[in-house]
Amino acid sequence: MLSSAPPARSFLQKRVVSEKKSEAVGFVDLSRVVQLLQDPHSSSLKERQIFILRKVVKRCQRGFLLRDLADICKILNLCAEKVTDRPEYSKILCDLLQICGLPFLKEKVSDETRFCAAATDCVSQIGLLMRIPLPEVRQQICASVISFYSHNTHTHTHSSDGAYPTHEHYRGLLVERSGLAETLVMSLALMENQLSIKLHLLQTLQILSRTSEGNCRVMLRARAAQKICFHMSECDPTGPVLFRCSEILWNLLENGSREELTAQLSDSACIASLKEAFFHQLLNGFRHYDRQLRNDLLVLLSLIASNPSAPLIESGFVKHLTLFVTFPELKSHNPLVRNLKLSFNHEDFEMKKLLLNVIVVLSRDLAALQLFKEGRVMLGLMLLIKPRSPEPRSRCSWTPGQQEELQLQALACLISLAPLMLDDYMTCQGNTLLLLLLDWCLQEDSFSGRGHSFHGSGGRGGKKAQMRYCVRVLRSVVSLDLEALRQDLCDQGAIGQLLGVLRWFIGRPEAEDAVSLEIQIDSQFILSVLCEGDMHKKELFGSDGVEMLIQYLSLDTALIFSGLGHNKLMLSTVDCVWSCVVGCFGTEDVFVAGGGVDLLLQQLQRSPTHMLIALIGTLLELCESPQAVTRVQCWRGERDVTAPQLLLQIWRSEEEEMGITRDRHGVIADVKRREPASASSSHDVSSAVRDVLENLCANIYCIFWKLGFEHLSGLSAEDLVTLSIIRRYLDFKVGEVLHEVSAELLTEGATPVSTDEEALKSLRQVSDDTLNNVCSLQQSILGRQQQEELQEEKLLYEEIGFTHKQREIAAEAWRRYVARTSNYSVLKEFKRLREEWSTSGPDAPSEPALKGPETQHTLSD
Repeated sequence: MLSSAPPARSFLQKRVVSEKKSEAVGFVDLSRVVQLLQDPHSSSLKERQIFILRKVVKRCQRGFLLRDLADICKILNLCAEKVTDRPEYSKILCDLLQICGLPFLKEKVSDETRFCAAATDCVSQIGLLMRIPLPEVRQQICASVISFYSHNTHTHTHSSDGAYPTHEHYRGLLVERSGLAETLVMSLALMENQLSIKLHLLQTLQILSRTSEGNCRVMLRARAAQKICFHMSECDPTGPVLFRCSEILWNLLENGSREELTAQLSDSACIASLKEAFFHQLLNGFRHYDRQLRNDLLVLLSLIASNPSAPLIESGFVKHLTLFVTFPELKSHNPLVRNLKLSFNHEDFEMKKLLLNVIVVLSRDLAALQLFKEGRVMLGLMLLIKPRSPEPRSRCSWTPGQQEELQLQALACLISLAPLMLDDYMTCQGNTLLLLLLDWCLQEDSFSGRGHSFHGSGGRGGKKAQMRYCVRVLRSVVSLDLEALRQDLCDQGAIGQLLGVLRWFIGRPEAEDAVSLEIQIDSQFILSVLCEGDMHKKELFGSDGVEMLIQYLSLDTALIFSGLGHNKLMLSTVDCVWSCVVGCFGTEDVFVAGGGVDLLLQQLQRSPTHMLIALIGTLLELCESPQAVTRVQCWRGERDVTAPQLLLQIWRSEEEEMGITRDRHGVIADVKRREPASASSSHDVSSAVRDVLENLCANIYCIFWKLGFEHLSGLSAEDLVTLSIIRRYLDFKVGEVLHEVSAELLTEGATPVSTDEEALKSLRQVSDDTLNNVCSLQQSILGRQQQEELQEEKLLYEEIGFTHKQREIAAEAWRRYVARTSNYSVLKEFKRLREEWSTSGPDAPSEPALKGPETQHTLSD
């Protein structure tokens, strides 16, 4: 009897048998695990699914292989779907996420490139699991992300199964490409009432943004700055939430786009949150940590202040800020500062400097300036710059080094604020305080300069830094066209004090650095502004000022090309001569007598092109004095160059820049074209007029008009040709204007009336005659030069012939001498002839001549 066939095994039984075989050999097929979790027929096998998932966790304790990440990603999503209905899956999910915090494993070097897309997608899916509303899952996601991003793989070696961890740089690249940071920022909205998870999430974002520009970029794309700022004041503002938020914002500032960060923080709600946190830390913080956090918030607020559209004034922050800026210099009964205590430690000192910096940034807003006036900010700054007396420091005050730095920063603030708040500046007697400070800077005492801020660069160890910023403030206020302020400065002796500053630098070896040069340039600029156009102030400048200018004009020209700034110093000196000396007869005479004109001409010969305009303009103004004209005529420069020769050389250089060509004799080839070749951007100004304004030709013509065009010594033919053009400069200008008028009429299609046409025709004829006369004069000059050259050549040839004749006579005398001394018969003949000559009387030749073949004997015979 046949036995009955065994019943067919179901699909589930086959699956179980297959899995048991896999377990027997210690291998887990992740694709079959995915199939087990997805199969609707196995949905009831919860214990089996959990068992196999635990098996996966156990087998992957060292991390997931890159080639398995696609299946791992599916397993994570399937577990996430089941965890809402079946909480027992949460433990498995957390274990899997914990393994995700380990570096991914690769079996080949090419695995990183081959499975890069799958790895990126897996990291992205980890962030998306933040949607699961389970605290333990969210905590584990944050912990895994931190571990994965900052895990050190240097201790991991190649394992026995051939897999080894990926590099830290590769993992960081995966995180940046996956957009994980953006996902975590978006998930902040899900953490409303979960403070511990929020702290962990903020810590994760802090780590992700610490060094990665890519993560910061995607975080800002998700408006991370704005969202994080909203959470700053939640719960306890002094707790770790505020610290984490502040650190994240700092990371975004350092590694992200500053413009984007500023735009996001400029929201009114963000400003209110930052202001509340700052005031809380300022008024209630007492630990070193609290003070550092307070200063960090103030830096962020100063960054917002740089955005003109930020509603800082509307939020009330600026009004309250003025109270803290002037504290403790000014007393106030405002509740905000009544009980405020400063420890005068380093953090409080940094806050004071940050507050001074903020008001400079806010000074661009006129509404902020009004609040500064109401808050007496100018008076607070004046109290900071006041020179300190050498009294013992009290316990509740700044150290001497801190006082010096605050003094320098207050002066730097005044450079920007004083021109904008002139009424307050004058009310607080700013000129008086600055001049007192300048006088203190010139005093010799034991002050050693203890400040080490960047404002003290170049002046440490002395008072040079204070002098530098004091002169800067004076320059900023005198640059304004306010006569009352300038007169107040002069009434208080500013001219004499500035001259004292300049004399202090003359002859000192330390006067050659950049800071010293800047002080001297600014001082000369202030003197120029104060004395310009005022005869009384020029008299106050006096002989002491002239002596100082002469010493500066004696500056070695080689320093101008050194690149240290001496070229600016020379220009400011020339400008000071123009403004403080020219126009006052007494100072002009002293300047000319002291050799000032000679020094100007010396600088004119040696200086670069860009300095010639100021030098020639000043020289022209001085030529109004007859004594100056005499000094110009008598001057001799290097290589015995005269002043007319130097001016003619400059004229030719100007014509070359204008595009006017010359032939090989120096005669202008296109004499009818006198306007510059280059077109100007200004279309409403005549090119003939523009020519006068833009080059030196007009000034050179005026100087020659003062010197005269005749009896100028040392001029060559080329110089005379150039001088003939200069002499007719005004006539050429008339011709240029006529040419422009005719061209404009032709362009506009206008026809002049008969009388105007006749006038234009006659004027053009006069201009053409002038041109022809100049050409004839130039040709006659060249003709005279050619005749002189021919005469000189003839004289040279005559001198050469005479020289050759003398050489022949000397050679003949030598031959006679040799013949006499080398042949006895010749000597006897010469003696006989000499005796005959002596008895023949005065009509005989002066030297007896030898005849006959004996005279042909040589020394060798």
